Amino acid sequence: MVRSLLVRGMLAGLVAGLIAFFFARVFGEPALEGGLAFEESAAHAAGEHGGEELVSRGVQSNIGLAVAYLIYGVAVGGILALVYATAQGRLGLLGARGTAVVVALVGFVSAVLVPFLKYPFNPPASTLPETIGVRTGLFVVLLVVSVALAAAAVALARRLAPTLGWWNAVLVAAGAYVVLVGVVASLMPTFVETPPDFPATALYGFRVASLGGHVVLWTALALVFAELVHRATQPATRAASAIH
Repeated sequence: MVRSLLVRGMLAGLVAGLIAFFFARVFGEPALEGGLAFEESAAHAAGEHGGEELVSRGVQSNIGLAVAYLIYGVAVGGILALVYATAQGRLGLLGARGTAVVVALVGFVSAVLVPFLKYPFNPPASTLPETIGVRTGLFVVLLVVSVALAAAAVALARRLAPTLGWWNAVLVAAGAYVVLVGVVASLMPTFVETPPDFPATALYGFRVASLGGHVVLWTALALVFAELVHRATQPATRAASAIH
């Protein structure tokens, strides 16, 4: 059963990664070009000359981008399938589709949206090189904490549901998650490192396109995986109906 779900999750991730690649190619690359243009202009003004590119921009923006999104989609799809296998039948009256969508929604909010709000994605030349490592490390820390708190919130909702009902239990658990993750994020350091002359439109466009790529990927993943697991449960449901 888990193996079957894992295959479906990875297949859904492959489809989602392909869809997200097309979105990123159309909307993300123009935003990225703004940062690259600023970087080249700053290097030229400083009298610096970059070395020869090992991989051309054409390869990076096509094959490289596609491979990155496909690998990311397959990996996330596999993780989603494993979490779904654990959550199946434990989220009230939600069926296969509903469970898949809820798991994907919780995953997106906790693993992507919350870390992004604290440490948003930045284009080239918009950050200080010496802070990239620290910033990346803190992003991962916040991601792990956010996912752990989301898992605790789901467990809290299940525990409160028999007393409060699922609707009120979910509201209480979601409120507790927002408060706790907000406190954690507020205690973590903030970086003010974007150069004053960096184009605001390039920074804003890159962040919107980056987050948009994640939204497209997770939405497509949720919908495709939900449909796959729904179809997988139909033969068993029909067989059970025939027996009775």
